[in-house]
Amino acid sequence: MHRISPFAALLATGLMALSAQPVLAADKPYRVEWVYHVQYGHQGEWWKIFQKYQVAILDREKQLGFVTDYSIDRPGLHTSEDARWDYRIIITYPNYDASQHEGEIQRQLFPDTAALTREEDRRWELTVNHWDLPIRQIDPHAQD
Repeated sequence: MHRISPFAALLATGLMALSAQPVLAADKPYRVEWVYHVQYGHQGEWWKIFQKYQVAILDREKQLGFVTDYSIDRPGLHTSEDARWDYRIIITYPNYDASQHEGEIQRQLFPDTAALTREEDRRWELTVNHWDLPIRQIDPHAQD
């Protein structure tokens, strides 16, 4: 009878645990929502910087097929300050891996890293709150 070494048992347990982890399907669309709350009165300045860098990167990612679609929303009215947001960007990538190209596209489009850093730092100074939220669609009729 063969005995399994403690190391082999540990390795097998680890591999089983890894296979039980949820894996993002390489062939399924991956959606992300970026939401920004900007200092009151500075939305225009913030937006110009965002357009210059982030919209340009998203447009190039779309040209290259890394982004399938994106939309940008602003609220039509206002809410209380604690619930206020100013910009919401929903990005659809063909898959999770395609979402990993922003840095390389940024370096290609904006080789002047000092200017990029200075202006993006200013945009972040104007940002009160921000979150990135991966969006997972669910089937409302599925069982768990």
